[in-house]
Amino acid sequence: MRRHDHVLLAPGAGASGRTVHAPPAGRARPHVPHVDDRLAPPETRVEYLHGGEVYAAPADPPHATQHFDLTYVLGAHVAEGYRGAVDMLTRTDLGSDYAADASIFAQKPDRAGRRRLEELAFEVSDKQALAVPTTKARQLIARGVRRVFCILVKQRRVMEWSRETDGWRPLPKDAVIEDPCLVRPLPIQALLEAASSDDAVARALLDKRVPALEAALAEGEARGEARGEARGEARGEARGEARGEARGEARGEARGEIRMAQEAILTVLKSRGIATPAEMARAIAGCEDLSKLRRWLTRAATATTAAEVVAGSRRKR
Repeated sequence: MRRHDHVLLAPGAGASGRTVHAPPAGRARPHVPHVDDRLAPPETRVEYLHGGEVYAAPADPPHATQHFDLTYVLGAHVAEGYRGAVDMLTRTDLGSDYAADASIFAQKPDRAGRRRLEELAFEVSDKQALAVPTTKARQLIARGVRRVFCILVKQRRVMEWSRETDGWRPLPKDAVIEDPCLVRPLPIQALLEAASSDDAVARALLDKRVPALEAALAEGEARGEARGEARGEARGEARGEARGEARGEARGEARGEIRMAQEAILTVLKSRGIATPAEMARAIAGCEDLSKLRRWLTRAATATTAAEVVAGSRRKR
């Protein structure tokens, strides 16, 4: 994983860096309705904020595409035991019932068998003023949500709600979000740029060890090994053939020179009228030392017997 200059730790996480302490997830204040007790009618665009009716309008690009990018990246990063959601209504108090754009909550139901409060919540803001995301974030934190983030589409920035300042804190673009809800640190850049999103999703899915992806990787490795072996064998065969041809040519040429030298010795002796006994002829034909044959050929021009050629001695006159 690429090293980042900034790491945003989950509140209460035991790691180096700045840590923000927060109340445990799901701890509701007395006399507050359950998160699933509806005030807003489900499957509509109506929400309630401080008792007032709010209409959650559809969006155009780039707001709409940012919603898609957020869920694409976030969905891949959800850790085991957690569940992601989009536009899931949450009752924060008696007069408020609205949905974060995306959220992550524990998959295991509470003791009553009902779904738990989300631990991470994400808002995407474009045309609407920050007053609405601010109000929502403050209520979600008060309800027990551990962390709330806001993506500013036009400014290409990500912010996190700070309990210490009761306001938004801009996050560096080279930072990552670390949290128990996430299978691996989530790069801020992946929330802002589509080019970084695919890389972040791929790494998250690898960390999750998705069976289909593991099988594809194993298949790819097997194909790679087979191709490597085939190429290695082909190259080895080609090199072997080339070397064999070169060696064969060299041996053939050497053998040809030897035969020519042997024949030349016998021809010179015959032309000079010197008889070559069978024993001497076999000695000449059996010699494959080219340098020696060349010496014998020189002697054949002056020797008086074939024996002198092979023995290297001349009979005294």
